[in-house]
Amino acid sequence: MMVRIPAISTVDAVVEKVDVSLNSEFGVMEALSDAAQRHNRIHDVIVMVDLGDLREGVWPDDLVSLVRAAIALPGIRIKGLGTNLACFGGVVPGAENMRGLVELAVEIEQTFGLTLEWISGINSSGLELIAAGKMPARINHARIGEAILLGRETTQRKPWPDTFQDAFVIHAEILEIKNKPSLPVGDRGEDAFGGLPQFEDRGVVLRGLLNLGREDVDVAGLTPREPGISIVGASSGYLIVDMTAATAAFRIGDELSFVPNYSALVAAMTSEYVKKYPLSKDLRVDR
Repeated sequence: MMVRIPAISTVDAVVEKVDVSLNSEFGVMEALSDAAQRHNRIHDVIVMVDLGDLREGVWPDDLVSLVRAAIALPGIRIKGLGTNLACFGGVVPGAENMRGLVELAVEIEQTFGLTLEWISGINSSGLELIAAGKMPARINHARIGEAILLGRETTQRKPWPDTFQDAFVIHAEILEIKNKPSLPVGDRGEDAFGGLPQFEDRGVVLRGLLNLGREDVDVAGLTPREPGISIVGASSGYLIVDMTAATAAFRIGDELSFVPNYSALVAAMTSEYVKKYPLSKDLRVDR
């Protein structure tokens, strides 16, 4: 399953590589239909409905007309209905909007004589609803990512029971350690990213410069693992940390480690400059 809507320019690859994709545009489904016929395949589609989060999805009022056009396409099979919540607009999955999705699915089934195999209602933000026993029975599919990878539900970012929150750790090498003022010296304008960062006057502090920057990761999503280390900020290629309160002594060439949140993990995993090392619980990689 492709868990995002495909670009019309990629329909041949989509048909070749996945069995089912999420879709909200007739033009894309029409192109998928043509690609499926070229490759002599049937491509399954989950039609996405926007229930208020305002990311992808057809508005409910237009759902019937979209499905009516889509079911006539050769090579395309409507297998389900889905929605995405708690992503762009932060709308929380609840019993009411999930019942709304089920009602739309029933309307589609009755209107067109279909049996929808999948009602894909939630992502990691819906775990609380399931745990509370309030998820409608017809919601039978969830697209879980962050809860598996980072062990958190995604409405309050609370740790999920019996999971780990540090399955991913980002390591950065110390390039420089020096005592420096906590306030910049001289007339100030915008920084490299067009911002005007604020600084607290803490006198002279011990600063570390690391080989990790904003081109590699969302710095705001990093939590230092070593006690006493705090993040001051970052430029494109450097992370600046305050080491004044560190409980351990560090030298040039040592590594500091950070636990990423979702946004930091997304950036780091897609950066070609961040090396990835899979580790078992009994294995550590020397670098």
